[in-house]
Amino acid sequence: MARTENNALLEKKKEYFENCPGCKIDRLNEEQRGVPYRNLSYIWTVSLCTALPISSLFPFIYFMIRDFHIAEIEEDIGFYAGFVGSSFMIGRALTSFFWGWLADRYGRKPIILIGISSVVLFNALFGLSTSLWMALSMRFLLGCFNSLLGTIRAYASEVCREEYRSVALSVVSTSRGIGMIIGPAIGGFLAQPAEKFPNLFAESSIFGRFPYFLPCLVISVYAVGVLAACWWLPETLHMHDKKVSERCDSFDVLEASSEESDEKEYVTEVKERKISKNANLLRNWPLMSVIIVYCVFSLQEIAYAETFSLWAVSDKKYGGLSFSSQDVGEVLAISGFGLLLFQLLLYPPIEKILGPITVTRISAAVSIPLLASYPYIAMLSGITLHLVINCASILRNTLSVTLVTGLFILQNNAVPQSQRAAANGISMTAMSVFKAFGPVGAFLGHKSDKFLPFSQVMKWFSSY
Repeated sequence: MARTENNALLEKKKEYFENCPGCKIDRLNEEQRGVPYRNLSYIWTVSLCTALPISSLFPFIYFMIRDFHIAEIEEDIGFYAGFVGSSFMIGRALTSFFWGWLADRYGRKPIILIGISSVVLFNALFGLSTSLWMALSMRFLLGCFNSLLGTIRAYASEVCREEYRSVALSVVSTSRGIGMIIGPAIGGFLAQPAEKFPNLFAESSIFGRFPYFLPCLVISVYAVGVLAACWWLPETLHMHDKKVSERCDSFDVLEASSEESDEKEYVTEVKERKISKNANLLRNWPLMSVIIVYCVFSLQEIAYAETFSLWAVSDKKYGGLSFSSQDVGEVLAISGFGLLLFQLLLYPPIEKILGPITVTRISAAVSIPLLASYPYIAMLSGITLHLVINCASILRNTLSVTLVTGLFILQNNAVPQSQRAAANGISMTAMSVFKAFGPVGAFLGHKSDKFLPFSQVMKWFSSY
C-alpha cells in the first residue's frame, strides 16, 4: 500500500516540458496503455536492417576472395576472407562508444538515421568491390557508421511503457536473430546470379560483371525503405535545459523532505537519480558484469553462426552432415520461424514470472549440454537426423536470443537514461572486439578440402 502511494506521489511530481521529445513520449505512454505496435514495428525494421549486412557475406566471401586472384594458393583464401569478415567488427568496436555518446547528447533518431544510411551506401559499394582493399575498406566503414544496435537497444527501453520493455527488447533480439538467419540465405541464394539464373541475368550485365552485387543491393534497397519509414521515428531522449532540470530536482527533494515519513522513499529515489547521472560507467559493476557475460557469449554465438552452415554441408567423413544447401536453408527457416513465435508469444510471460536474471542463467546452463551434443548429432542419419537437428537448432536459437534479451534488460536497468546509449556503446565496443576473432578463427581453419571440424569448435565453447 505504501509503495502504491509512493508511486502515485512520484507520478504526481513528474515535470513535463512542452518542447521535450522525451516528455512527449512519456506522456503518450501514460495515456496509451495498449501494446505500442507501431513503435515495435520501427524497432523490428531497424534491428533487422543492422543485422542483415553482418552475416550476408559469409556464403560468398570465399568465392569473392578467390575472384580477386590475390591468394597464391587456395589455402590462403581463408586467411584473407577472415580479415574481410572481421573488418566490420573492428570498425564497430572503434566507434560504438562514440555513437552512443552522441545519442545521449543529440538524440537517438539522428544516430539511427545515420546508421541506416551507411547500410544503403557502404553495403552496396561492398558488392561492387573489385579488390581486397576495397572490400576491406567498405566493410570497415560500414562497421564504423553502423553502430546501431546499442542505440536501438536504448531506444527500445524508452519508447514504451515499463511493462512492455521486455517485449520491446525481445523484438530487438528476435529481429537480430532473424537477420542473422536471413542474411546468409540472401547472400547464398542471390550471389553469382548470372551462373545460377542465366535466363534472367546475362554475363554482360552489371550482375554478371559484379557477381556479388545483387545480395548487397537487395539489402541496401531494404535499408532505403527503412530509412524512409524512420523519418517519422519519434525521439525519446529528454532534452531539457540542464539548469531547469537541476532546479526542479532540488525543489522536489526539499518539498518531499517536508512530507510525512512514507514519502521518504521518493527523496531517496530522486537523490539516487541525481548521483547516477554523473556516475563513472566503468565503475558500475552491475553494468560491467553484464557486459563481460555478453562478450563471452558473443564469441560463442558468432562461432556457431559461421560454422553451422559449413559443418552442415561438409561430408560426413569430416564430421559434417552431408546436407545440401536446400537442407541447410530448411533448417534455418524452421528455426527462424520457431524463434519468432517463441520471442513474441512465450518470452514476455516467462520473463515476467522468472525475471531477467533467472531466465539468463537457465538459458546459459541449458546451452552447455546442447552445444556439447552437436558432434554426436552427426552420427545420426535419415529422418532421425533431420528431426533432431531441427529441434536442436530451434532450441539453440531460442536459448541464444533469450539469453541476449535478458542481458539487454539487465544492462539497461543498470544505468539511467542519460547514460543508456553510452553504456550500450561500451557493450557494443567490447562485444565487437570479441566477435572480431570469430571470422578470423573460423576461416583460418579452412583448408582446401575441409573446414575446421565443427565438433572441435562446439566442444571448446561448451567447455569454456
